[in-house]
Amino acid sequence: QVQLVESGGGLVQAGGSLRLSCAASGRTVSRYALNWFRQTPGKEREFVAALWWSDGTTYYADCVKGRFTISRDNAKNTVYLQMNSLKPEDTAVYYCNSTDYWGQGTQVTVSS
Repeated sequence: QVQLVESGGGLVQAGGSLRLSCAASGRTVSRYALNWFRQTPGKEREFVAALWWSDGTTYYADCVKGRFTISRDNAKNTVYLQMNSLKPEDTAVYYCNSTDYWGQGTQVTVSS
């Protein structure tokens, strides 16, 4: 069993920044990648970024590359998503994921 709890969403103006957190607990999450996805109403869930606990390798969707940074705090079993230069099209519910497990999501709204 894995528990994933997101936090840090909110309302920000275009060009602003937010940092999302995903606190992971339970089964050995360190063996797997931890991913961020996002979803807007009527659309499929979209991959945003991934981080492999084992060696820190990261991977980003093209639409966020250069603006978002995924990182980890091993001591806190927490993964962060630093989002800079936010755009209105980044508005979505952001979800943390590890294998079959999902967090509850956190809303990010970027106003123009």
